[in-house]
Amino acid sequence: MKTYLITGGAGFIGSNHIKYMLKKYDNIKLIVLDKLTYAGNLKTLETELDKIEFIKGDICNKDLVSEIFKNNKVDYVINFAAESHVDRSIENPQLFLETNILGTQNLLDAALKSWTIGEDIYIGGVEFLQVSTDEVYGSLGDTGYFTENTPLNPRSPYSASKTSADLIVQAYIETYKFPAKITRCSNNYGAYQFPEKLIPLIIKNVLEGKELPVYGDGTNIRDWLYVEDHCKALDMVLNDGKLGEVYNIGGHNEKQNIEIVKLIIDIINDLMSSKPEYKTRLKTDISNINYDLIRYVKDRKGHDKRYAIDPTKIKNELGWYPETKFEDGIIKTIIWYLKNAEWVENVVSGDYQNYYEKMYKDR
Repeated sequence: MKTYLITGGAGFIGSNHIKYMLKKYDNIKLIVLDKLTYAGNLKTLETELDKIEFIKGDICNKDLVSEIFKNNKVDYVINFAAESHVDRSIENPQLFLETNILGTQNLLDAALKSWTIGEDIYIGGVEFLQVSTDEVYGSLGDTGYFTENTPLNPRSPYSASKTSADLIVQAYIETYKFPAKITRCSNNYGAYQFPEKLIPLIIKNVLEGKELPVYGDGTNIRDWLYVEDHCKALDMVLNDGKLGEVYNIGGHNEKQNIEIVKLIIDIINDLMSSKPEYKTRLKTDISNINYDLIRYVKDRKGHDKRYAIDPTKIKNELGWYPETKFEDGIIKTIIWYLKNAEWVENVVSGDYQNYYEKMYKDR
């Protein structure tokens, strides 16, 4: 039986990956470490709690992380744990540096000590997977794509902290011959995403008849990746990727932010027309759902114009490709949020409301 330490497992991508693994594998042990901040919710894993060992804690806690390695034969570490919202990093950079940089280093150090025999001989089969982001590459112009060889050029406190974490992982690989890999993905979307990110925020606001805040002129472009496709890629990299390598994971779904917002409005209108049972889930009159809800707000500081990933390497080496077209994935996502209003209500606390007002009310 292989034992996985999954950090940040109660968050969006981490929880989806846990669900993916439990469906695919029978003989595994999952230890899930999560601080349960605003974006980590144990309710997301309520149907999996009897199948995992959950530990509430911070990856920066040296004693706790060391104890986990001491009490378990950890074969794999998958590090999802991170502060990840750019807006929040602009408001509080230090928190991002502490969690994303020092927390990653703490995990690396504990794994290094646990997996080393003598000077530099590792227990066979152990690996550390650092889950990163395409934002470490900076911003693209109208053409071109991020490859694994694109120079790192972070432009926000968040992306700088993730870049630093990646470099620390690479330093451990070079200095200690540490068995690690790094993945960098494009924007994920799907079920269980906290409604501060674009897609769940817009879905939530449409369903409640609220204004839809769009930064700047809405023409910033992102490459969108359905979260289940990402989980499949991570599993393939962990099992078959080369140690010491970086793998870009992209969705081939470039969209302007304003396109996303209008598409969500259109899809919800279509669903209300074709499936009247969904109307009962709305908190507003169906006639109010239109483009008039869109409100352009002051742009984010240092807002990157375009991200786009070239996933040729992972496709050629591992045979992975994004299976979910955006037009299909976004419908599945919207339907999930329609059916899981209780989950949304559970995660949206007073703290979220205060944050939302601060971010958008006066912009």
